[in-house]
Amino acid sequence: MSTFPCSLANSRPRLVLLLTLWCSVISSMVVGSSARVHHYKWDVEYMFWSPDCEERVVMGINGQFPGPTIRAHVGDIIHVDLTNKLGTEGVVIHWHGIRQLNTPWADGTASISQCPINPGQTFAYRFVVDKVGTYFYHGHYGMQRSAGLYGSLIVELPKGQNEPFHYDGEFNLLLSDWWHQSVHEQEVGLNSKPMRWIGEPQTLLINGRGQYNCSLMPNFGNSSSTQCKFKGNEQCAPQLLSVVPNKTYRVRLASTTALASLNIAIGNHKMIVVEADGNYVQPFEVENLDIYSGESYSVLINTNQNPNQNYWISIGVRGRQPKTPPALSLLHYKGVSAKELPTNSPPITPVWNDYNHSKSFTKKIFSLMGSPTPPNRFDRQLVFLNTQNKIDGHIKWSINNISFVFPPTPFLGSVKFGLKHAFDQKSPPEDYPRDYDIMNQAPNPNTTTGSGVYKIEYNTTVDIILQNANALNANTSEIHPWHLHGHDFWVLGYGEGKFTKEDEAKFNLKNPPLRNTAVIFPYGWTALRFVADNPGAWAFHCHIEPHLHMGMGVVLSLAVDRVKGIPSDALSCGLTAKMFLKKKYLP
Repeated sequence: MSTFPCSLANSRPRLVLLLTLWCSVISSMVVGSSARVHHYKWDVEYMFWSPDCEERVVMGINGQFPGPTIRAHVGDIIHVDLTNKLGTEGVVIHWHGIRQLNTPWADGTASISQCPINPGQTFAYRFVVDKVGTYFYHGHYGMQRSAGLYGSLIVELPKGQNEPFHYDGEFNLLLSDWWHQSVHEQEVGLNSKPMRWIGEPQTLLINGRGQYNCSLMPNFGNSSSTQCKFKGNEQCAPQLLSVVPNKTYRVRLASTTALASLNIAIGNHKMIVVEADGNYVQPFEVENLDIYSGESYSVLINTNQNPNQNYWISIGVRGRQPKTPPALSLLHYKGVSAKELPTNSPPITPVWNDYNHSKSFTKKIFSLMGSPTPPNRFDRQLVFLNTQNKIDGHIKWSINNISFVFPPTPFLGSVKFGLKHAFDQKSPPEDYPRDYDIMNQAPNPNTTTGSGVYKIEYNTTVDIILQNANALNANTSEIHPWHLHGHDFWVLGYGEGKFTKEDEAKFNLKNPPLRNTAVIFPYGWTALRFVADNPGAWAFHCHIEPHLHMGMGVVLSLAVDRVKGIPSDALSCGLTAKMFLKKKYLP
C-alpha cells in the first residue's frame, strides 16, 4: 500500500506539481538508500525443447524455457544485458505492466521505443520496478512471444511491509498456448492472399509444460488418447503444487497466450481474487476465473479439503470454440502420493461462448478501498472502432479504418527529433462515422494502412472507448484484450451495442479497477480513463499476437520532448542511426 500516495499524485492533475516533487524525492531516497540492483546477463537463442512432449524449436533465454523468473522489491533496479544469439533476426523484450517511469526506451517495443537488437548485439535494459504486483515479460518483435520468448516478473513490497492479505506460501503459474507450426510459417500465412489462419493451438501450457496426444487422466476427452507416463524429469512433465492442509496459499496467474482466452479452476477449492494487473482489488470469491492474454491475477486458496487425496487444476479455452484439450495439473496434498490421481473428474470449463459468465466475473472487479480514484472529467475522448477489413485482398485488423504498420525508425526518436518523414504526419481519426453498423458484416472498402500517432497533451485526462463490431464473417465478433504501455488505466465500465454519450452517466468513478489490460466483449464497448503523466511513445494494442501482427494497434505520443538521456543504441536504426552514431546518450 506504500505506493498509493505517489500514484494518487498522478491521478489528481491539480496536485501534480507539489506531489510529483515529493514523490521524486521519496523515490530517490528509496533507490539511493535501500534499492538493490538485480544484474542479469541473458542470451536469447533458438533451441530444441519439448514443451508438450513433442520436440520443437523454441525461443529460450540462457537455455531455459520459459525464461528465468525475476523477483525484486519495489524500488529495485533491474539491469538486463540482453544478447541476441538468434543469428538471422532482431529481438526486443517488453516488461509487461512495468510503467518505465523516466526510462521509456526500456519498454522493449520494436519500432516504437527502440530499434530491434541485431544478431550478435547486446542491449542493456535498466529500469526501476516502481509498483508491487504480478507481471511478466515477453518478446515484442514480430510474433516472438508465440515462439516462447517470455517469463515471469514478480515485484514484492519493500522488506518490513505487508500485503493487505495473509498467506502462508505462494505459487506462480505462467499460462500460454503452443503451436507445432513455427512462428515464421504463421507469419507467412497471415500475410498471404488468401490468408492462412494459424488455427487453434495444439496445446495449453502451464509454466511452459503441457501434454500433447496424451492426458494426465486416462481417456480424458478422447477415447483414443493414452495416459501420460512420466518419470518426472521430462520437460513436459507437469509441475505439482504441493501444499499442506489448512493453510492459505497465494497463486499468481499471468497469461502470455498468443490467442487463447482461458479459464482456470481447482477442483473442490474456491479462489479469492485479491490482485489484478499489479493492483489490489476488493476480495471476492469465485469457483473459476477467466483470464485473457496480457492479464495477471493473484488468488488465495485455502487447503481445507480432504487431505487424503489430490485435486485437479484445469485450464481450458474460453471465447473461441475450443479445439485444444485442457491443461491439467495437480494440487498435491503432502502425505499423498504425487502419482495418485484424483478420483473426481477435472473441473469443466464453462461453455466457450457463455459470455454472461465472463461478464459476470469481469464486473465483480473493483479497486481496494484506499486506491487512487480517477479524475471526474476527461480532457479528451478517443473512440476506437475495432474492425476486420481487406486491403488489396489481404485480411487486416484496423482501428477507425487504419491498419497499423510499424515504421523502420522508432517513434520515440522520430517524434523527439522532429523527423517528419519517418511516419505519417496526419493524425489518425479520433472517432468513426456513427452511422457504421457494428452488428453486420461490412468489408469497409476505405480502410488503409498507416503509421500515424495520437499526440496527447502532458498531464491531461484521456478517455478511450473501445468499440467492438462484426468481423468479416457474418455473425462473428471476437474478444479483444487491449494492453496499454507506460500507464495503468481505470476501467470505467462495459456496455452492450454501440457506445453513446448517454453511457457516460453509467461510468463507475467511485472504485473502478486500475488495470493495464482490459477486454472488450463481442458487439460491446469498454470505457477506459488514464492520466497522461508518463512521457514517451507508448503502444496500445490488442494483445492477441496475430491481431497485432495484422494491424490492431495504435501509438500514443506524449511529452516526448521531456525525455532525456536516451541510450544511442536504442535508436541505432532508420533515420536516427547516422545522426547519433558516435554519441552514447542522446540529449
